[in-house]
Amino acid sequence: MKTKKGFSIRNVCGENIVVAEGIENIDFSRVISMNESAAYLWTKVSGTEFTVDTMVQLLLQEYEVDEATARKDAQTLADKWLEAGIIEG
Repeated sequence: MKTKKGFSIRNVCGENIVVAEGIENIDFSRVISMNESAAYLWTKVSGTEFTVDTMVQLLLQEYEVDEATARKDAQTLADKWLEAGIIEG
């Protein structure tokens, strides 16, 4: 997977928001908000090729979480990012 070009994360009033840069990515029908761990992962994988396994390892390094929970959360997040159209499979 890879993050799509033209999307970056910004902190707006204490909330992590993915914003589109460039007219081709603008969709005002929804805002993509990320919690702290999702924003951490986005920052780490942005602009690189990554897998769910990559995301799992990053979660294990940063947070006190077991591997099964990290894997479930990473898969759910990757699925949501794909559905939102901000990453490519």
